[in-house]
Parts: sequence; C-alpha cells; structure tokens
Amino acid sequence: MTVVKAAAVQLSPVLYSRAGTVGKVVEKILELGRKGVQFAVFPETVVPYYPYFSFVQPPYAMAREHLRLMEEAVTVPSADTDAIGAAAREAGMVVSVGVNERDGGSLYNTQLLFDADGTLIQRRRKLTPTYHERMVWGQGDASGLRAVDSAVGRIGQLACWEHYVPLARYALIADGEQIHAAMYPGSFGGALFAEQIEVNIRQHALESACFVVNATAWLDADQQAKLAADTGAPAAAMSGGFFTAIADPEGRIVGEPLTSGEGEVIADLDFELIDRRKRLADTRGHYSRPELLSLLVDRTPASHLSERDAHTRIHSLTASGETRDTQ
Repeated sequence: MTVVKAAAVQLSPVLYSRAGTVGKVVEKILELGRKGVQFAVFPETVVPYYPYFSFVQPPYAMAREHLRLMEEAVTVPSADTDAIGAAAREAGMVVSVGVNERDGGSLYNTQLLFDADGTLIQRRRKLTPTYHERMVWGQGDASGLRAVDSAVGRIGQLACWEHYVPLARYALIADGEQIHAAMYPGSFGGALFAEQIEVNIRQHALESACFVVNATAWLDADQQAKLAADTGAPAAAMSGGFFTAIADPEGRIVGEPLTSGEGEVIADLDFELIDRRKRLADTRGHYSRPELLSLLVDRTPASHLSERDAHTRIHSLTASGETRDTQ
C-alpha cells in the first residue's frame, strides 16, 4: 500500500523580488521536509509574483509593471531553478511550483516539477493564458500536457482555468495521473473565485479518481496596498479567491482548506482510495468508450525555427544510400 504525505502551500511572494521569493520557497521546502512531507505544491506563478497589474491596468499603462516582471522572471535552467532543485533534494521531496518563465523577450506561465533527487522532470507552460493574462504571457504547447513518473507516483499539472478545459484534463486522466498538482493565483476574484476553485478541484478528483493538491497565493494587507498604490487600482481587486486544499479520489476535501493567511494543508494520500474509486468508474479504462469518443493530443514541441537545407538533405540521402546515379 502506498501512502504519500502531501502539502498544499499557501505562500506570499516577496513582491518584485525573484531572489526573495525563491528564498521563501526554498525555506518552506526545507521546513516541510523536516515534517516528513514527500510532495508539495506551491501557487501559480508565485515566483516572483502573479501579474495582478494586468487585471487592473489598461494596456497602455502597464509598460512599467510588465517590464519589471520581465526583469524578475525566472529563466530555465538557472541558479534559481538549481536552488529549488537542491532544496527538493535535501528534503527528499517532489515539488511543483509555478513561475513566471522568461524565454528571450517573452514570458510564460510555467509549472516546474522537481523530483525528490532535485532533478527537474517537467517544465510545462499554460496552454492559453486567461483573459487579461494574454497581455503578459505567451501560449504554451502540449509537450508538457502529460503525467510523469516521480518518486511519489505519477503526477499531472494544470494551472488555474486550464481546469475549465475538459480535454486538457482528460489528457492527464488518460495518462494515468495519481496525484494532480493544481495551482491558482490567490488574492484575486473574491469569494466567488474561491468557490469556483473548490468546484474545479473536486470535480477533477472525481473524474480522474486521483488526489488533487491545490495551492493559491496569499497577499497580506500591506502587499495589497502596495500593489494598489503602484497600479492606481483599489486594493479590493487584489483580494479574496483563496482556497488551498487537498481533494481525494471521492471528491472530498481532506482536512480544513486554507482561506486566509500563509500556511499549508498537509494530508496523507492513500493510493488504495484510487483503486476503490476506479473500481466503480475508471474514465481511462472500463468507463470509457474509445471507439466512440477519443482525444488526439499533438505533443510536438513548438518551434519558431525549422531548417530545410538542400545540401543537408543531399548529404543525408547519400549517407543512407538512397541516392542514385541519374546520368
């Protein structure tokens, strides 16, 4: 029988500081490791912080904040990802963390998954940024839309409103995820947003018959006031929407969710519950009808440059013996 001790972490970023926020993530990983936690999920783009400005500022006014985020964003790999990986290795913990990833002149909403030996085993980008987020982040591809094996089991990851995309969720269900890492921004959308998060994660747990470990970020009153001053928006626009929790394969919330403050929800994930649920409804097996309904996923990594060179083509054909004398 497999039992995994998991933590959903509600964490405040250090506003405007990649180094500061990475330091908080590293400190929390080590703290949870001392508590015996084997798997932890951190909030969406918590490193260095979620782009709240894009929700409250018109496009012509957001240049300063957008550039500031670009300067503080994470490159992969880097000393920052090395530090998180080293903490995961020291704690013997599998870690899922959301970052603003910078690739050249573009930013992406990226989920990083580190194995218990510190190896980065998945980097996936949010497929379609939501509404205001499209002004900040580029689109991801489906190369990371898969569950991956780790020291604690088979893990899938999705960010925020990707949970509103049934086919994206089913791609992970069909890939046999046992633990699902979900993450949302927090300090956003108010009470309704928190209610919707709960619906999202409980429904996915039920349909997939897996555990969902979900993290949202927390902004305290001083941080909200700072963002309000810097963006000219009311602090209320950067508040609410907190629901850090763990759901089991029956769709039940395990323990008490966090709806305010920093902290974590810790629970034991008993994989026997997966079999109990799937015995009744295995949506990737006996409760599916692939001859009637199926999903096609193109997991080819997107590339902005594909080379076609006549000389290279001729050399390749010659080496393989496919050329012939045309004289």
